[in-house]
Amino acid sequence: MGSFFRMVAGATLSVAVVAGGGAARAETLTDTLIAAYKNSHLLEQNRALLRATDEDVAQSVAALRPVISFALSGIYRDGNSKGITGGAYTTSATADLTASLTLYDGGRNRLAVDASKETVLATRAALIGVEQNVLFSAVRAYMDIFAATQNVSLAESNVRLITQQLRAAEDRFDVGEVTRTDVSIAQSRLAAARSNLVAAQGSLATAREAYKLAVGAYPGALRGVPATPALPKGVDAARAIAVQTHPDILQAQHNVTAAELNLARAKAAKGPTVSASAGLTAEDDGGEYGTLSLSLNQTIYAGGSLYSAERQARANAQASRAGLLQTVRTIEQQVGNAWASLAVARAQVEATDRQIRAAQLAFDGTKEEARLGARTTLDVLDAEQELLDARTARVQAEADQYIAIYSLLGSMGLLTVKHLGLGIPTYDPLDYYNAVSAAPIRSLQGRKLDKVLESIGRN
Repeated sequence: MGSFFRMVAGATLSVAVVAGGGAARAETLTDTLIAAYKNSHLLEQNRALLRATDEDVAQSVAALRPVISFALSGIYRDGNSKGITGGAYTTSATADLTASLTLYDGGRNRLAVDASKETVLATRAALIGVEQNVLFSAVRAYMDIFAATQNVSLAESNVRLITQQLRAAEDRFDVGEVTRTDVSIAQSRLAAARSNLVAAQGSLATAREAYKLAVGAYPGALRGVPATPALPKGVDAARAIAVQTHPDILQAQHNVTAAELNLARAKAAKGPTVSASAGLTAEDDGGEYGTLSLSLNQTIYAGGSLYSAERQARANAQASRAGLLQTVRTIEQQVGNAWASLAVARAQVEATDRQIRAAQLAFDGTKEEARLGARTTLDVLDAEQELLDARTARVQAEADQYIAIYSLLGSMGLLTVKHLGLGIPTYDPLDYYNAVSAAPIRSLQGRKLDKVLESIGRN
């Protein structure tokens, strides 16, 4: 924390308790990040979407396996009274058990499995991106509460100070040292200070609602801000990290691979397919017979749909590659912007520190000169307003600096629970994937999947 925050820490505490609805415990930024991660419905939504994508792998794997089916049929015939049977009826029943397996398809099914796996990896990267957004929203909400609380404290102090100035002006007016104009000026400034206090309290109420949306509950008393996370030494180093780790880039890379695999599938779809089937039929009269067949299928003409599908897949692959290059450029720009914003925020913190020191000296000097009659009430109020403006600017500069720091981490792909070291269990996408990727049926694996689903539900 900066020197100014230490100076007003006592006054801030009472306001923070009010902001938290009387909560006894103090919340740190780490507490806020943990709560946001645990309570985010957005994360839950995207985890469910990832699990749905995992099932695509299971369905692709299932296409490599035989399909076994059975059929039961019964026939009832009403006899013709004029026929040989003399109106009698007959019944028959058969049971068929069939198994079929694709022996060769040009690799289409295996390519589908590989493409599904790449889509899963892309969706996992997208989930990390959502995690970054959730944590950054929590950082912004925390710092907005922190700044709004400081501003309320400053506004309250300003009201008290101007109230004292008004009383002093009235006392001096009573003894004839100042005119009614000085008293009116002080009354006007007090009204403006009270208006600013109401506005600051409104901003705090708005920030509390934004905090609840981002974190899942209203904030308690805030305990301050932690030490800043470690950052790269330069913008080039930050860009290098971002290119390697940012989830948007990783997602785009997996999308390119999936698109290329789908292009290979579209090409293979024009080739032949070899499949085998075996069947067993049982009839109600005791007869049984089995069949075994091998078939070769080749599409000769399909109205141009196969070639259209290949052209479509090629265009999608080209779009994915271009999208990857554009994503890299965008992330590099975001890193540059975040680095510049952080530099500006740090400079503003230093500048407002100097501004506060100068404004404090000016205010103290003006107040003393006014006591000796060399300054007017308006001069004192103007100096006090400049000091208030400097302190308010310092509060916002400090908040902007922390937001810029975490924005830079997010632009590098490092704004995650794991990298921040929050020390809590995180969602493991492999639990569900490992349970379903082999396309289990109702077996031991199926019961294992039930346990995974129960665990996800409890979390």
